[in-house]
Amino acid sequence: MKVINLSSVRDKVKEVVQEANYELQEDTLKIIKQMQEKEESPAGQEVFNQILQNARIAKDEKLGLCQDTGLAVFFVELGEDVKFQKENGLESLRDAITEGTRLGYGEGFLRKSVVEDPIRRKNTGDNTPAYIHWELVPGDVFKVTFIAKGGGAENMSQVRMFAPAAGQEGIEEFVVEVVEKGGSNPCPPIIVGVGLGGNFEYSALLAKKALLRRPLGSHNPDPFYEDMETRLLERINNLGIGPQGMGGRITALAVQVEAFPCHIASMPAAVNIQCHSHRVISFEM
Repeated sequence: MKVINLSSVRDKVKEVVQEANYELQEDTLKIIKQMQEKEESPAGQEVFNQILQNARIAKDEKLGLCQDTGLAVFFVELGEDVKFQKENGLESLRDAITEGTRLGYGEGFLRKSVVEDPIRRKNTGDNTPAYIHWELVPGDVFKVTFIAKGGGAENMSQVRMFAPAAGQEGIEEFVVEVVEKGGSNPCPPIIVGVGLGGNFEYSALLAKKALLRRPLGSHNPDPFYEDMETRLLERINNLGIGPQGMGGRITALAVQVEAFPCHIASMPAAVNIQCHSHRVISFEM
């Protein structure tokens, strides 16, 4: 039985929410530089230059990569053989993650973007509650993945329930349509997460997981979905939206697809869009 102090979880969460918002990870920087080499538009090249300059300044000066420092979204893989030690007023793992988020956003001078009610719109003042997705796994694994999810990209995301007759062609048309309608709003070049299967709510979760389950730009291990990712990326980058909607070759940095079994009568599909400030960090304890 692995025993983890809740205060250690709180402190690690506080650290990663700041690091993710200040510093692009290596896989993201690598693919941005690769795609910059493919950009043919002078305006698009200038946008890439500004993205990389912004990343350097944010890292050096400990500033947010974007003024929208996002909702704090966590994916937690929790082993059945892990126990947490209560301490310092922390009564649960949820408490530790919430408190780490509050401290991280507060002490890191990161924008507070959460309102406590969707209609009345009063700000909670500390960017909580955190949005936590739990997955129970065997053994003593404890892994947390954080993604800061900005409103501009999230607002351009969609879920659609297809009949199976729509087939692969219908799914691919949907993905391209979502990106095209989004235009410049999600701050391209974007990352496109696609979730296929499950049911209504699970397809959306799959689409978000697709953004962070593997290094950016790597392919689905199933050759069928690898081919789909490659084809969708090419089609999206032929739309001409370009970096920041200024026109050009590169509208998306990557398309990543995750699939799951579904009902014989349905074929759910979701597209979750992420801006070029791909703020994702994982840690294990």
